Amino acid sequence: MFDKIPLAWLQLKREKTRLAVALAGIAFADILMFMQLGFRDSLYYSNVRLHMSLQGDIVLINNQSNAVLSLKTFSQRRLYKALDFPAVESVHPIYLDYAPWKNPVTGRFRNLLIVGINPEFNVLNLPGIQENLDKLKLSDVVLYDRSSRQEYGPIVAEFEQNKTVTAEVRNRKIRVGGLFTLGASFGADGNLVTSDLNFLRIFPHRRSGLIDIGLIKLKPGADAIAVAQNLKNYLPKDIQVFTKQEFVDFERNYWASSTAIGFIFSLGTVMGFIVGTVIVYQILYTEVTDHLSEYATLKAIGYTQNYLLSVILQEALILAILGYMPGIAIALFLYDRARAATLLPVFMSGERAIIVMILTIVMCFISGAIAVRKLRSADPADIF
Repeated sequence: MFDKIPLAWLQLKREKTRLAVALAGIAFADILMFMQLGFRDSLYYSNVRLHMSLQGDIVLINNQSNAVLSLKTFSQRRLYKALDFPAVESVHPIYLDYAPWKNPVTGRFRNLLIVGINPEFNVLNLPGIQENLDKLKLSDVVLYDRSSRQEYGPIVAEFEQNKTVTAEVRNRKIRVGGLFTLGASFGADGNLVTSDLNFLRIFPHRRSGLIDIGLIKLKPGADAIAVAQNLKNYLPKDIQVFTKQEFVDFERNYWASSTAIGFIFSLGTVMGFIVGTVIVYQILYTEVTDHLSEYATLKAIGYTQNYLLSVILQEALILAILGYMPGIAIALFLYDRARAATLLPVFMSGERAIIVMILTIVMCFISGAIAVRKLRSADPADIF
């Protein structure tokens, strides 16, 4: 098959303008697929970073909760009932809520996510948390996410200059006692971590003991899946019990299936594939039409339809490879710009690069297979 590649390449490069248009179209389709898949994966990953950082094995939430965006509270007594199981080492209540942060420079308000934890225990595996836990024991002290968007003010720069950084959250004055790293998401542009007592000072309407997440840490060697199943049977039905991985999947599935944004990114990928298929089909169809007499001659001297199909498919393969290279190069540049502008984790992954390459090859092969149908009507008797 590969001994015919020179023929396919000679036909493609004969019309250099047409070849350039074809490569530009394939690159555009690849860029569209790369960007849609990149934003989709960024959506899923950014919204589960908090979940993945939890230092525990089992998670409890209210049965009416759908995602972090809409968590419902439940009594921490449900959480403490888990201590009845010998495999449970410790339990940790966590508070979460959104509140308006007042930019100390511009005075503008912007919502961010506030996480309240017991500073006696580090339940978040995030850079900057462990070394600043003691600071959270002070009244009205918070840790600020250094990866928050710039709209919240020059908090990181001023803190790193050893300035005293204060701001208002829900009209309560707080002081930034340290920095940690979590990152913006589609649900929150900024994040704070504080103590459970400070959390309740910021949200005076919240009742102590009504928590948003219950985190359970098991003893070494305990089977998280088995313990979670036993907890499901033991606790009232108003509580959902997840292993840590199930909790991550629960959040990801919410964004994938229960929101329009996940569907839009997937649809955009499909549209990119269709656009590329149409572009390549038009190029290859024109190529076949322009050389119809030559193909008819080949058929007349004994070359089979499969031979001619292999030539067209090799043209499609060449187009796929040559179009993919500028596509991925431009996508890498756009990822960098999008990451800088949004602070979202828009990165290229090896898996995505391979997936788009395969989609590009399939896209071109489908176009070639459709275009080659024109050859079936190439009858030498009619042409000559």
